Amino acid sequence: MLYGIAAAATALLLSALLTGVLRVPALRLGITDRRRRRPLPLSGGTAVALATVLVAAGADAAGLLPLGAGVGRVVAAAGCVALLGLAADLRRLRWWVTPAGTAVAAGFVVPYEETGVAAGVAAVGWIAVATAAFRALDHADGLAGTVGAVGAFGAAACATAELMDGLAALLGVLAAALAGFLLHNWFPARAGLGAAGALFAGFLLASSAVFVRAGQGIGAGAAVLYALTAVGCADAALVVLGRRLDRRAVTRGRPDHLGHRLRRLGLAPRAVPVLLGAGSAGGALVAVCVHTGRLSPGAAWWVAPPPPVLVLVLVRRPVTPVFRPRQRVDSASSQVSERLRVRSG
Repeated sequence: MLYGIAAAATALLLSALLTGVLRVPALRLGITDRRRRRPLPLSGGTAVALATVLVAAGADAAGLLPLGAGVGRVVAAAGCVALLGLAADLRRLRWWVTPAGTAVAAGFVVPYEETGVAAGVAAVGWIAVATAAFRALDHADGLAGTVGAVGAFGAAACATAELMDGLAALLGVLAAALAGFLLHNWFPARAGLGAAGALFAGFLLASSAVFVRAGQGIGAGAAVLYALTAVGCADAALVVLGRRLDRRAVTRGRPDHLGHRLRRLGLAPRAVPVLLGAGSAGGALVAVCVHTGRLSPGAAWWVAPPPPVLVLVLVRRPVTPVFRPRQRVDSASSQVSERLRVRSG
């Protein structure tokens, strides 16, 4: 227990430090995003991935928090996905490259001996979709970090119930690393997560959830997986449905995500991650209770209705900012004013 707390504290401090240190290299290399008409360095993704991997691998090598062969394979695959995300941050890749790479990495970590071939293939697809949905949450300050940290705590609680101490420690380290990153990402953000960090965190969360539920009931497993990723599922469904209704390409980026539409309703920038983080916490609580048997799988219906209702309410909201029309200036009057100013001068 004490080793786990020490590892989490180390990951938090290391992530916060690296996020700040890597801001300048990220700006110089062009690893940036545009927010509020300014370049935002995406140093948080590298910082979260490095802090998680270094702390987890160091604790495992020292024998303080043994991860185990299966969990070590998950960390290695997540590192490869993070490198793919870093390539996406450096240069524009085709839309299918990162989902395909994520699916390939997921194929190496799914425990087929426990899930079976058919369920294992479905798990690979779910990991790829859940990772892409989590990446899409990195569109508002503090949102991806908050939802990711809450989801990591929920998955860690499920792993603890299964006596998977190595996996629980890894998820605790990830949650702490995301919390350290949030010190720089809360509105107004000084650093962003980027594809590297979002793909790394999303893949680690999704694959860990599959690891925890492997070999158990399919119905309860689907309920737990959905409850842990309800916010990401809602955002993905909202984006796909909204773009299809507008007859736009699904893969073309627009300010039409969940956070964007909530801002259009008048929510403050800091209120968006707080509201959606609270929703993610409720889903994680239901997931833990279903996983531990305190609630039946039907309790996931408590989580199921809010996301579709939210999608239906927000899908027709306008997504482009409304600017006040510029006042037309009479050219003749402006010329007269200019002449008077020159004469008085």
